[in-house]
Amino acid sequence: MSRAFVKEPDGLEAFDELPERLVSPHRNLVTESGLAAIEAEVARLSRAYADAQSAGDRAALNVAARDLRYWTARRASAELVPAPNDADEIRFGSRVTFEREDGRRRTYRIVGEDEADPAKGTLSYVSPMARALLGKAVGDTVRAGSGETEIIAIE
Repeated sequence: MSRAFVKEPDGLEAFDELPERLVSPHRNLVTESGLAAIEAEVARLSRAYADAQSAGDRAALNVAARDLRYWTARRASAELVPAPNDADEIRFGSRVTFEREDGRRRTYRIVGEDEADPAKGTLSYVSPMARALLGKAVGDTVRAGSGETEIIAIE
């Protein structure tokens, strides 16, 4: 049979079976700003879903529905962790500055998975670097890649 007679999904039908967004198996620890960001995303996606429904836009409706399911699940499983009261050791929510062997300094805040963005100075608490830092104090060193890094400040 010629391919000319085989019906392939067109633009809208191609969006009928979107894969679900994967939900992390780790606890969903969040900072106050992380929880606020999740709630804002749920509100934005709820509006996008309603708009797509009103417009009859199946592609946008399917995308918004999938993302809304993800963020609603993340909001339901969110565990708000208060900011640390002291800077004696690195905890979830701490901002830590460390210096690498080559003299480069970096500052990161340890946050939940959904709010992590290393380019903006935030690390997921389940990342290898954050795991190495948790529980450490100023003056301690940790392995970072092939070298060592010294913790010089905790906020």
